Amino acid sequence: MTRKRIDASHVIAYQDGGHRHLQDGVVVIEGHEIIHVGPQGSWEHPVDEVIDGQGMVVTPGFINTHTHLYESPLDKSFVEDKGRRQFYLSGLFEYLPVRSAAMDDEAAHACLAYSMTELLRTGTTTVMEIGSYPEEAVRQAAKVGMRLYMGPGYRSGRWYTDDGKEVKYAWDEAAGLRGMERAVRFIEEYDGQQNGRIKGFLSPSQVDTCTEDLLRRSREAATSLGVPMALHTSQSGNEFLEMTRRHGVTPIEWLRDIGFLGPDVILGHCIILAPGTWTNWAGDDIGILADTGTNVAHCVWVFARRGIAMESFARYLERGVNMTLGTDTCPQSMIDGLRYTAVVSKIVDRQTEVATAGDVFNAATLAGAKALNRDDLGRIAPGAKADLLLWRGDSIFMAPL
Repeated sequence: MTRKRIDASHVIAYQDGGHRHLQDGVVVIEGHEIIHVGPQGSWEHPVDEVIDGQGMVVTPGFINTHTHLYESPLDKSFVEDKGRRQFYLSGLFEYLPVRSAAMDDEAAHACLAYSMTELLRTGTTTVMEIGSYPEEAVRQAAKVGMRLYMGPGYRSGRWYTDDGKEVKYAWDEAAGLRGMERAVRFIEEYDGQQNGRIKGFLSPSQVDTCTEDLLRRSREAATSLGVPMALHTSQSGNEFLEMTRRHGVTPIEWLRDIGFLGPDVILGHCIILAPGTWTNWAGDDIGILADTGTNVAHCVWVFARRGIAMESFARYLERGVNMTLGTDTCPQSMIDGLRYTAVVSKIVDRQTEVATAGDVFNAATLAGAKALNRDDLGRIAPGAKADLLLWRGDSIFMAPL
């Protein structure tokens, strides 16, 4: 098995439960795993290849917990700058259905190819794709060597507006059940392919487009298969109002009540919560997330570009919620995700010492690994996968280091 040694000026290594800065470090890889991390000169055995990382920073690859690669970047410059107040600034109900209707298979395949390249270029090595083209996503992941978690989306109904004033729902519960069955078959067939880089998860699409029966069945199937589960939740004012109208409780309270939540669940996006200025509802949704160990996939830019902000990232961390990061749609840049998560949270809280660089870096690495129950990802330590990024310290982007 091939051994490689990286000699780097800076290594963001993992020790005693957290990231640590190791100056003038060495990382040794055997096959696809890290077998040694230490100061330069600490490895004396022969290797097949030496990678010169002089002037470079070695970090773990980013774990991107929420994407729709098959649709991105077709919404670039499409959903910005317009948002009706009756839809609480969301582009879900008018703009996205138009874009989706205009797409064909060729466009979706091109989007997957483009987006995976963009992800790699900006540091993502593990991605969770929620989409309608699972086989093509697997093929594209093989082409670029990405670690792909694939969740074919399914739902009991769809939202629409025929008058531009009201969100309505068209229901087809049988289609939702067929979609879940297809997703289970996909996982059974593809999970573990490409030397273990392909994994599956279950992804009922949105809390307001899935029946209780579909979510309960999904919960049972995910437990039986031993796979993670993702669900869009608390992502728009209209959704929050619809769920409180149906059940008299918040979306997150309802998911708790039906037994859906848990440490293997990743909820995107959990922005419209009780209490909060977007809802004016009493409650403690963040406490429910923390108590149940449920993970949150925060995709800052897709909301910030429309004037919507989480209140606030730092508050979730303080309560003990495992906060992960995703890109959702364009740009597929985790660098932008790190930056905007920190800045927007500071603005919302009117404090500089919250949502630090360390906080968001942890969210993009260790927290993502925790959500996937993978202690071999998101860190540079012996036994971890060699999902490594080498950043040039002398580039215009990085200088001064």
